[in-house]
This record gives sequence, structure tokens and C-alpha cells, in this order.
Amino acid sequence: MKNKDYPLYQTTVFEDFRIMVENVANKYPDNYAISYKVNPRDEEPVHITYDRARCDIRDLGTALVELGVRDKQCAIIGGASVGWIYSYFALMAMGAVTVPLDKEWNAEDLAATIGNAECEYLFYGDDAVKKVDAIVAANPQIKKCICMWGEGREGDDTLEKYLARGAELVAAGSTEYYDYVIDPDRLATIVFTSGTTGKGKGVMLSQTNIVSDMTQGMYLFDITRKTFCLLPLHHTFGSTTNLVGHYSQGCELYLSSGLKYVQKELKEQSPTHLVLVPLFVETFYKKIWSTARKNGQEKKIKKGIKLSNALRKVGIDKRREIFASVHDFFGGKLEMIICGGAPLNQDIIDFFDAIGITILNGYGITECSPLISCNRNLWQKNGSVGVPIIGEEVKIADPNENGEGEICAKGPNVMLGYYKDEEATKAVFDEEGFFHTGDIGKLDKDGWIFITGRQKNIIILSNGKNVYPEELETEISRIGGVGEIIVHEGITKTKKSVLVAEIFPDAEYMEEKGISSENYLSYFSAEIDKMNKNMPPYKQIGFVKIRDEEFKKNTSRKITRFNIDNNIDA
Repeated sequence: MKNKDYPLYQTTVFEDFRIMVENVANKYPDNYAISYKVNPRDEEPVHITYDRARCDIRDLGTALVELGVRDKQCAIIGGASVGWIYSYFALMAMGAVTVPLDKEWNAEDLAATIGNAECEYLFYGDDAVKKVDAIVAANPQIKKCICMWGEGREGDDTLEKYLARGAELVAAGSTEYYDYVIDPDRLATIVFTSGTTGKGKGVMLSQTNIVSDMTQGMYLFDITRKTFCLLPLHHTFGSTTNLVGHYSQGCELYLSSGLKYVQKELKEQSPTHLVLVPLFVETFYKKIWSTARKNGQEKKIKKGIKLSNALRKVGIDKRREIFASVHDFFGGKLEMIICGGAPLNQDIIDFFDAIGITILNGYGITECSPLISCNRNLWQKNGSVGVPIIGEEVKIADPNENGEGEICAKGPNVMLGYYKDEEATKAVFDEEGFFHTGDIGKLDKDGWIFITGRQKNIIILSNGKNVYPEELETEISRIGGVGEIIVHEGITKTKKSVLVAEIFPDAEYMEEKGISSENYLSYFSAEIDKMNKNMPPYKQIGFVKIRDEEFKKNTSRKITRFNIDNNIDA
């Protein structure tokens, strides 16, 4: 590993979605663009080439122009599918405004958001069909409902109908799809994020925002030829980084059949890199060690890491040979994991590096389309989320004596504003045009970003000290048996304020170590007491709470902090 500055990688430059679809089809016409299984139990997936995808997206866009969808707000609800990708790309390429929504929201919230966004067309998958009646009943402005995949409701059109109609129009000489002049700086999509502290705002993004984020971000890292789609596409990490970023580079994107099939499909499909949020990486990490313990391989892996690290120091890399059994877990060809969306423990990054899988930790936020920074394949810094993407300015507002303050960003990837909320928009931009992210961190002398925590999560103690819970959560997560952890302020019966470590244990680990559920509290309390000895008094955990169920999460697999009970029985 170089682990020092080196030249940027080559990337594909494009100005809008239609150019992106055309460019990659011209460059890689016969390469697989999208692969998926109709039924998870099928032996072989269906493969769609870049040339076929280009034709399908063109045909769909042409039919949607005839339907009158141009310039209209269009809701998209459903899991990752070819229909979702075609709808998103075609609507962008023919001049509509997309409104991707979380299929896991209840019908009432979906209906209200669609009404607020003034959507006139609804694209949905069969996984959201049960909510469509309620959505339509609450939104008389909806002119047409189109089922992207599956049978849909009785009377609704299917995407196949519009693909066929568009093909007819193109064969008859229609050039409506290509004749339209795209304004890349106008509103193209509204992303409603629930975040981790409650319902969010509608983030307005242009095609320039999304396109620049990927064309300027992809210079930093070198992707491989095949990846998985495990992330929800209604979120920008899924739609921009996982989808647009990889599609534009000619990468094969395999659409996962669902969480229960992930490990089976990893072995079958043998991706060369993955795009994940930390929870997935942490789960894989725990599974690897759990399997090793069951098979009596734990000591062997630890010795292998020591041997491998020693060999690497003299220029010999045998990681894929030494840890072949671990690589088989991922299909045998995995080289890299791009990770973002939340902090990831450096110990986990170091472990994967030791066995031959590079983790590129990055940082982003929906309002920045989302990518702000990323580590590089051959240049990384422990604890950092990397260097800003090309063209991105980053500053720290009101830094304290340690150089920590709010992370602010300015660049072509920064949003147009919040939908129908000028006051909120003005509040997050300063007089220099920098967007205030709400994240706390610092920059080192080389411009690398280090994140401390979220401004909204800061715990302010009675002595005026600020505690960033994420910092303590990272330390506690190193304790064996911690499945999930949240540090928050607790209020005792006497109204005293203390720091609480609320833990959902990893039952499988605890069982392997012979620790019964009756002893969970004493075990974790003793381990946290050890940690406290290395912490200043104001950062010490005062109460340990054991959960018997997982924390609630949003569909980006982030724990939702806003519904945690702060009252403790002490």
C-alpha cells in the first residue's frame, strides 16, 4: 500500500442522466448493466446489457412524454428493481421531477408526503401495492398509477405497457426523448429523508448536483467491475453512489433478492466490491469471527494476521491465500468495500485490511447529493473519512481549542434548498454560501476530515462540558458481545443526569463465551468500568442498560435515536 498521495484515477464525465445512459451504452454495449433473479431460488440471474438498458430507458422515456409526464412531480415507491432503475433514469432523462420514497413508511405518511410534493404520477412496485389505495384516496391530483414490477392493482398500467408503446413510437420516427434540452441546474429530484431523529425535510437536488458528485467523486477511488445493490434506492447513498456512480462507469450491478438471501447470493455472484452502511460491515465482521470460533479457527486467523502483516512489511502479500476460507464467505473475489452513512470502528477497517479486503470509509449527507469525502484505495488515514471530492470546499465553523467545530461544505453537489421551506434553507447556508452539515469534526494539516459526532446528538452536561456519544459508542463497540450500542443522557429518579450505555447484546457471542443472560449486566458493567478508567470523569459511563430487543432503525439501517427512553431505574 502506498498510503501517500498519488495521481487521481480516470473517470467518465457526463452532464446529465441522458448523456450518462448514452455514453456508457456506447462504451460498453455488451457488458452487463443490471443482473437480478426473478425468483430468489432461481439458479441463474437475468442479465440486462448496457445497450438493452439504453433502448428500454429511451422507449420508456418516449412513452412518458406522450403520457404528459414531462415537468411533473412523480413519486417512486418500491424496492430495488429493474423497474425502479428504468423509471428513475427515464424520468430524469425526459424532464420530469422524481420523488423517491421509502416503501417502509406507512400509507398515511406516504400519502401526506406525496400530497406535499404535489405528485401527479405514482410509480410503484408490488411490494408497495397494499398502500396505493390509501395514497390515491388522499391525493386526487394523481393522474396515473404505474406498476414498475409485479401485477399491480386492477386497472393500473404496467411499465411493460409503456416500454412497448415507446418502442412503437421510436420505430415510427419519434425523437421526442432526444430532442428535449435538459437544464441540468433545475430541480430534478426531491429526496425526503427521515434521518435518525424524526421526519426530515424535502431535499431539492438538480442533475448537476448528482452528476457532479459522482464525476468529481469517482476520481478519488478505483471501483471494480461487479458490485451488489443492498442499499435502499430512495436514499441518495443508494441512488447516487451505488446506482448512478457505478452505472456511469460500466460496472455490473447485481440487485439483491433481500437480506435473507445476501450470504447465499454473495457466494453465487462473487462481487468484486460492495457499497455498504456500517451495520452490514459490522454484521459480516461478527459472522466471520462467530464462524471461526465454531470451527475452531479463531486462533488460526489471529496467527495468520500476524504472519501476513509481517510478510507485507517486506513486500510479500499472501492475504488472499492465507485467508482463503474467509474470502469464500464473500464469493472469493471481493477486493473492496465502500462504506458510509455512519461511523465505522477503525478496528473493523484494520481487520478487513489484514485479510485482504480494503474498506474505503467515506462521508456524505443527503444535502450534498451525498458524497463529501472518501479515503482512497491506496491512501488512507486511521479514523478519517477521507479527503474532499474534487471541487468541494470544506471548512470548520467556530472551531474550539481542539480545532473541532461544525463541518461546512460548498460545491456543485450542494442542494438547491429544502422544498417549500425557505426559512430552513436560509438557516443552513452562511454568508459565504457554505452549507452547514450539523456534523462536528476537524480538518488535519493535509485537509483530511475527522468526524466527532452529530451536533443534534451532543450531550451537554451540567458543568457545560460537551459529550459526543458517537465517540463513546465507538469505544464500547470494541467490547466483545456488544451487538448494538447507543450512549445517551439518562435521568435518574432523583433527577440526576448521567451518561447511559444502552446495549443490545450479541446473544450468539455471549452463548459461545458461556455468559448467560442473567449475567449480561454484570459482564458489560465490568467491561465498561475498565473503559471508564481511561476516560476523563465527564466522559465516564454512569449507568449500563441491557435491551432485550434491537434498536429501531430506519431503512438505511441507522438507529433512530429520537425514540429512546431517557428515564432509568436508579
